[in-house]
Amino acid sequence: MKSIRTKLKLNNKQKTLMAQHAGYSRWCYNWGLSLWNAAYKDGFKPNARKLRDVFTNHTKPLYPWMKNLSSKVYQYAFINLSEAFKRFFKGLGKYPRFKKKGRSDSFTIDNCGKPIELNGWNHKLPFIGMVKTYEPIEATTQKITISRQASDWYLSCSYEFTPTATSKTTEVVGVDLGIKTLATLSTGEIFKSVKPYRQAQNRLAKLQRQLSRKVKHSNNWYKVVIKLAKQHRQVANIRKDALDKLTTYLAKVRLVPVRSL
Repeated sequence: MKSIRTKLKLNNKQKTLMAQHAGYSRWCYNWGLSLWNAAYKDGFKPNARKLRDVFTNHTKPLYPWMKNLSSKVYQYAFINLSEAFKRFFKGLGKYPRFKKKGRSDSFTIDNCGKPIELNGWNHKLPFIGMVKTYEPIEATTQKITISRQASDWYLSCSYEFTPTATSKTTEVVGVDLGIKTLATLSTGEIFKSVKPYRQAQNRLAKLQRQLSRKVKHSNNWYKVVIKLAKQHRQVANIRKDALDKLTTYLAKVRLVPVRSL
């Protein structure tokens, strides 16, 4: 299996549709968590199927606006909630928490059992319609997840692929991961450490002060929240880019790390 994540190129109407579906998913997840907690207190053992049945037959008819959105959204919201509880009971995660707008803006959809074909730059998604990406994609998947980071939307999915084996002459090298330097190879090559957070500290502090002076949940407050999220995303992208360049270099020159500190 291989996973991909790419940025979507959307117009304002499409962004609104994405936000509505993300809000729908968040609403259903929180509704399910609330009902799950109440059921446990009463001695019942809920699961995703029972939540879906109660929601479909009793809750959904009370909210006409839900008919305009994909029904797959709430189904996956309950599945994700059930998986969160399974991880909690296995000691692999914390007790599920209620999702908040701006932090949990994502949803998952599928094509009713049929594969979703992603070919080229334009893609037809179930219920959503045609969307564009900034890079071409060639993949066949069963489901897709769309999420928001700052003010941008991203598509992610997993798909099967068959790797092609090629004969390569492998050269062994040691890799030391450090603090002052990102990595030092036994060949003497040094990859400098990037410190994007330190470079962005002044900008982040300025935005935090601006945010503290705004009325919470006002329009100006949300504008600063987006600016702050973009700045954090830039820091994360710089760090990720440095790691990608290091691993790509090791792969291209056919070096295999044998020691990591």
